[in-house]
Amino acid sequence: MPPGSQSSAPVASSRQVGHSGGAPSHPLLPFSRMFPPTLVPAREPVIEPLPATLIELHYDSGTLVAPTLPEDARLLELFQKDARTGVFRAPARHYRDVVMRLRECGLPYEDRAKRFEPVELPLTVPIEPFPHQRAALDAWTRAGGRGLVELPTGAGKTLLAVLAIAWVKRPTLVVVPTLDLMAQWQGVLAKYFPGPVGMVGGGVNDRQALTVTTYDSAAMQMEFTGNRFGLLICDECHHLPAPSYRFIAEGTLAPYRLGLTATLARADGGERVCEELLGPLVHRTGIEELQGQYLAPYEVRRVEVPLTPDEKTRYDEARGRYLTFVRRLGVPLASPEGWARFLAQSQRSDEGRAAYRGYREQRRIALTSSGKLDALWRILLEHREDRVIVFTDDNETVYTLARRLLLPALTHHTPLPERKALLAAFASAELPVLLTSRVLNEGVDVPEARVGVVLSGSGSVREHVQRLGRILRKRPDKRAILYEVCSAQTAESGISERRRQHRAYQEGPPDADA
Repeated sequence: MPPGSQSSAPVASSRQVGHSGGAPSHPLLPFSRMFPPTLVPAREPVIEPLPATLIELHYDSGTLVAPTLPEDARLLELFQKDARTGVFRAPARHYRDVVMRLRECGLPYEDRAKRFEPVELPLTVPIEPFPHQRAALDAWTRAGGRGLVELPTGAGKTLLAVLAIAWVKRPTLVVVPTLDLMAQWQGVLAKYFPGPVGMVGGGVNDRQALTVTTYDSAAMQMEFTGNRFGLLICDECHHLPAPSYRFIAEGTLAPYRLGLTATLARADGGERVCEELLGPLVHRTGIEELQGQYLAPYEVRRVEVPLTPDEKTRYDEARGRYLTFVRRLGVPLASPEGWARFLAQSQRSDEGRAAYRGYREQRRIALTSSGKLDALWRILLEHREDRVIVFTDDNETVYTLARRLLLPALTHHTPLPERKALLAAFASAELPVLLTSRVLNEGVDVPEARVGVVLSGSGSVREHVQRLGRILRKRPDKRAILYEVCSAQTAESGISERRRQHRAYQEGPPDADA
């Protein structure tokens, strides 16, 4: 029986006597059916019984509180003595470990911490999972309903989450990075489950047994609601290691946890934080394994365009000012610390400020060269019958292109009603081209897109793979094409090489020259 599965008495006063538990050995059986109280597997070595003093568990603003604890080394490792109040306090995320340890030791306890009970969540629409979804679900359930799953964009992460919710049968909080995704998830959950699906964020505060919220809203609300959900699902979970978001997973009792992402790895090693807070990586399927059968087949075309003589002169002059200052400082720009040092030093002298302006100018020239506009125009003419998404690194470039090409721009400044209208027009082919910066990198479902054009971007592997994923949703007779347009003989070529260090490019179809 898992933590939080007791239902024979009111939550505020449910008396519990601990029993041994563990991860389910069968992928489709929840804890409550694996180890009933009379069929507890033996454990070695035998633990000597501890004094049967009733232990109370409480929830307080993202922490788990016990007024008293037995002299048990494992429990004392999880808690710290609060010098202000004299109670023992632990991050709420340790709730599952604490309850399992109490049961293992045979200690009676009173669970006043959780405010959730098992709920019936039958699927209103049957789902027949694809093999990769079934493999991911089996791996996650075998891990006890905790862990991370890495699946490509378009591979059905949302339906995998639906199956996980149906398996766990607990109130569930789904955390997503954007308001667009919040509305999208709410629609999917409402399709597959009976009853209302709540949303918290964007001016809406409707909390239900199934609730979708944004990372920002969850971080602000968790100290008040962290004891109300038994399953926490973090979509695009690579956001979770951000200092302002970690409390989402630290401050909730949820004994079951699922992290979903297309690209878990972070340049700063933050994936280790995801594993600590949500569980280990239990399943990974790459784009190259699914393309053709479950994702659209694709090809990647890299297009290099030269700078004009005038652009090259201005680029070299601006970059020279920037690099002269950097080399004099001896700043290692390859590391985040080096970049932070450059930013700090550049504001302390006229030479430093000139170097920073030089950095901005050389970057602007490389990312917005006139050759790129010509290349984009040729691509749009070639694919005039297709739906095309054009990605840039910044809003200024998007708005510049919008004015020159008389096309609508979609950025994070675009109001939500206008954003929905633009995506609907794109889906219906009324609007064949979307210009965007980074707002469509994650999660937004645009299956009609067949062509992507990366006009500029960062060196992030994740960003590049996410952009490829936007055009890979399967459609009959669809073959996707991703163009990457780079300014030749500039630092952008190095940026391009860094962001292409992924299996989708190393093992996928070879590049084609355009």
